[in-house]
Amino acid sequence: MLLARLEDEKAQDILLINLTGQSSIADALIIASGRSQRHVGAMADHLSRALKEAGHGRARIEGLPGCDWVLIDAGDVIIHLFRPEVRSFYNIEKIWSVDSRHRGQVLS
Repeated sequence: MLLARLEDEKAQDILLINLTGQSSIADALIIASGRSQRHVGAMADHLSRALKEAGHGRARIEGLPGCDWVLIDAGDVIIHLFRPEVRSFYNIEKIWSVDSRHRGQVLS
């Protein structure tokens, strides 16, 4: 549901990282970029509403109202939404050893 919603929201460079067995914080990490602060904020708002409608109303959101980097903690899934230059600066994909060959692909 979340990946489809991000695609509908025109998110860029969507990446899913399977953390099962690698981390106790979550089972999956989703990273995506928005074109601007407004786009990142709108995606965060729409995702939080979709999570609430799906029964995950306790999702925690950090990074509003600045919207350079918004983190949504939905329990088993953590979503990072970035402006492209902020994403490039922090390069959190590298933390999880996801190289550039896998960017834009859905990993399972």
